[in-house]
Amino acid sequence: MSSREQYTPGAASGAKVQKDGEKWTLVLVRDLSHPPTKVWKAITEPEHLRAWAPFDSDRSLGAVGTAKLSTVGAPKPLVSETQVKRADEPKLLEYSWGAQDLRWELEPTAGGGTRLTLWHNIDRHFISMGAAGWHICFDVMDRMLAGQPIGRIVGPEAMQFDGWQRLNAEYAKQFGVELPNWASRPRT
Repeated sequence: MSSREQYTPGAASGAKVQKDGEKWTLVLVRDLSHPPTKVWKAITEPEHLRAWAPFDSDRSLGAVGTAKLSTVGAPKPLVSETQVKRADEPKLLEYSWGAQDLRWELEPTAGGGTRLTLWHNIDRHFISMGAAGWHICFDVMDRMLAGQPIGRIVGPEAMQFDGWQRLNAEYAKQFGVELPNWASRPRT
C-alpha cells in the first residue's frame, strides 16, 4: 500500500532539453507498467486528470476541439482555452496550454506497458522546475493507475514537497541552467 507520507521522488532521470534558439522544449520519457489504453484515459479524461495533473479540464482531451484548462494550485484561478489539435487514441495527443504546446506519445512496450513521452515547450528559465513538477506528476499518475492513489501534488504544494527542491536542482544541473534565486531557497 502506497501513501503520500511514504512517497519520495526518485533521482532526476528520463528528461532532456531540445533547443531551437530561444525556444526550448522539455522532453520527458517514462516507462509505465500499464497498457496504452489505460494511460490514454489518465492523460485525457477529466476525472483521471484531477487525480494527478497540474490542471483540470472541462471535457475529455481525447477529441479534437476546444477545452478549458484550469491550473490547479495557482495563487489565483488561471483558466486558459486550449485547442486539442490531434487526438489519435491511444497513441498521440497534442494540445496547447496557454502559450505552451504539449505533445504526448504513447508506445506499447514488451510486457504490456507503455513508454510515455511528453514534449512541453517551456520558458528556459523554468525548464528545471517544469521537469521536477512533471516528474512528481508522473509518479502520482503511476500510483493512481496501479490503484494506489496518493493525491495530486502540484503547483506551490509541489514546490514545498520533500524532494522537489532536490529534483529541481538535479534537472537544472543536467540541463546546464541556473536556478532562479527564489527557486533554490530552502523550505521554511
